[in-house]
Amino acid sequence: MTDLVRLEEQIAHLTQVTEDLSEVVARQDKELALLTRRMMLLMERAAEQDQDQGGTIPLADQRPPHW
Repeated sequence: MTDLVRLEEQIAHLTQVTEDLSEVVARQDKELALLTRRMMLLMERAAEQDQDQGGTIPLADQRPPHW
């Protein structure tokens, strides 16, 4: 096998790997954007619940009565 053929095969392989990784990064970007939106909604809901409780300690942070 000549050096030229070997280099062409390496370039073809690297090109395929680059395309595959690009697809992975694009998919992860979409997932990250979706998760960021969901997190913001949850944070807004938590803030609303804190306001609705009027300064009391949230139930999840209260000690059980047997302590």
